[in-house]
Amino acid sequence: MATVLNLFAAGTDTTSDTLRWALLLVAKYPEIQDQVQEELSRVIGHRQVQIQDRKNLHFVNAVLHETQRLANIAPMSLPHKTSQDVTLQGHFIKKGTTVIPLLTSVLYDESEWENPHSFYPAHFLDKDGQFVKRDAFMPFSAGLRACPGESLAKMELFFFFTSLLQYFRFTPAPGVSADELDLTPCMHLTLDPVPHKLCAAPRIRGVYQE
Repeated sequence: MATVLNLFAAGTDTTSDTLRWALLLVAKYPEIQDQVQEELSRVIGHRQVQIQDRKNLHFVNAVLHETQRLANIAPMSLPHKTSQDVTLQGHFIKKGTTVIPLLTSVLYDESEWENPHSFYPAHFLDKDGQFVKRDAFMPFSAGLRACPGESLAKMELFFFFTSLLQYFRFTPAPGVSADELDLTPCMHLTLDPVPHKLCAAPRIRGVYQE
């Protein structure tokens, strides 16, 4: 029961935060939103998105992964404990020592990412525009205490994001330019976007009356 409650509580907050970041980013970078919606129109059309579509939506996958990397909503992983004595980069760590990994150091590593501090979906695309997974992508942590809800979270993010972008165009509120959308995070239990307003305009007239 406790495990199920933990999955529900942790998954609800982190998934909604990631979606808020994703919508903020596509509103701030409309050219990225254009590419997402072009791919959705070409691959999906007007039908409902299905999980098997994920393998054909390379740019959508890249945008979602880049959102998770840049948003970095859980910069510190859960505490781990060393199972044996270990020396890491010249530092001796005794068996039984509590270690808290800093995921930011990997997600923003300048030796791993071409543009670590920018929203750059091409991080996850090869020269042919195919989606590629990067070893340094670990927003769900790693090892035995990696997030047990990773597969569920990825599926939720995929369905929510594609469904929203399939039918709506997201723009800044009237009187606010895309450049004025602030990407500075707020520190709560997770790194949330600052409060902001967006407009959602239907893309396909009448689709909601069917």
